[in-house]
Amino acid sequence: MSKLFTPITSGSLSMPNRVVIAPMCQYSAEEGRMTDWHMIHLGQLALSGAGLLTIEATAVSPEGRITHADTGLWDEATEAAMVPVLQAIRRWSDIPVAIQLAHAGRKASTEKPWLSGAQILPGHPNGWQTVGPTALPFASGENAPEALDRAGMDRIRDAFAEVARRSLRLGFDAIQIHAAHGYLLHQFLSPLSNRREDAWGGSLENRMRFPLEVFEAVKAVVPSDYPVSVRVSGTDWVEGGWDVGQTIAFAQELQARGCAAIHVSSGGLDPRQQIPVAPGYQVPLARAVKAAVEMPVVAVGLITDFEHAESIVATGDADMVALARGILYDPRWPWHAAAHLGAQVPAAPQYLRCQPRMHKELFRQA
Repeated sequence: MSKLFTPITSGSLSMPNRVVIAPMCQYSAEEGRMTDWHMIHLGQLALSGAGLLTIEATAVSPEGRITHADTGLWDEATEAAMVPVLQAIRRWSDIPVAIQLAHAGRKASTEKPWLSGAQILPGHPNGWQTVGPTALPFASGENAPEALDRAGMDRIRDAFAEVARRSLRLGFDAIQIHAAHGYLLHQFLSPLSNRREDAWGGSLENRMRFPLEVFEAVKAVVPSDYPVSVRVSGTDWVEGGWDVGQTIAFAQELQARGCAAIHVSSGGLDPRQQIPVAPGYQVPLARAVKAAVEMPVVAVGLITDFEHAESIVATGDADMVALARGILYDPRWPWHAAAHLGAQVPAAPQYLRCQPRMHKELFRQA
């Protein structure tokens, strides 16, 4: 029996298999509001047979967006725009749906990736002043962020909590907090970007303090068994930066506070990063974290081969495998993996007749 296609439960969330669709920014929102693109994009992924669909990084405030075209959930208009998208998914699929809550910090106010991805300066119609733990820009020559004071940190913490309330109201099955890829919470964690000299900088304990405050604020507004997970970068891939040992310490602190799962990615904080990109290059990070915690661990990063994905879960390197770009390329990856591994996968009744003759037990009706 395929381990990848066995169920897993975390709190109130039950997944039919261990394939997670990771959050993928689409840069197609209007003033933070989802558009028809999101219905098309998420609709096809909702029919993929994966165990969990995660909505893209969703900004908790306008200035928390990576680009001016990012999805948000900070007011009634952005909340209302999600309603038809989620209604369509719920009507045609029973896939569990999570949302990733995010603040980009100093990496905010940029152009869409296919239009350069460059920073947009304050004063431009699509730009604004960024914030961070300290006034250090992401890259040399960029406009520096404003260092957050305690009041600014409180506003962001409270914004995460308020968006968590909106997420509950919308009926999301789980929440993920984005603390990876060089965005605000990762900026607080890493000694490369956090040069504060107060209670939120310096020691590892201090650098973890604000991300943990945000996690606790979100947990405080959801039911006790409602799953709140965290996505982290296991390393900055820069000497003297955030590393796997600090990631383990952070994971243990999160677990003690009721974290449902930890999704281990890497990088994104510093342009000097040297990433040894290869299939499964981040799996060792997930393996190290899993050895130190009891909560489920998600591995991600160039995992496209079916046998490779199966082995990651079967050997205990991680409890789940996440796909991002790979599932954009092949939105039926879970079908093809299940067929290869001799497993079953949920399929909409409209699609049952496409089951291949050589895989007569592949589909079960969703």
